[in-house]
Amino acid sequence: MTHSEIAELRYAVGQLRQCVSALRSHYGDAGTVRRLENDLERLAIDADEFEQAPPPESPGAKQEIIYVPDAKHDEAAWMGAQDEGLGFHSRPRTK
Repeated sequence: MTHSEIAELRYAVGQLRQCVSALRSHYGDAGTVRRLENDLERLAIDADEFEQAPPPESPGAKQEIIYVPDAKHDEAAWMGAQDEGLGFHSRPRTK
């Protein structure tokens, strides 16, 4: 990220801060306003961290490939686990 892009990000965060401040003036201590303030604070922290130490990976960087074998695995390791999202978590699992 170039210096001008960081400056543009800082400007955008400042603009958001003004908007959230106006919302606080209008809506007071509403939960949605507090969440926006929290999100804005996180965004400012992330921008600071990015400016000080940009992420090492560039868009075209090569990523490590992790091989997952197709071999049969020990199904006993999963006995008693819930199958969340599959719609039958309340039934006991069978082999």
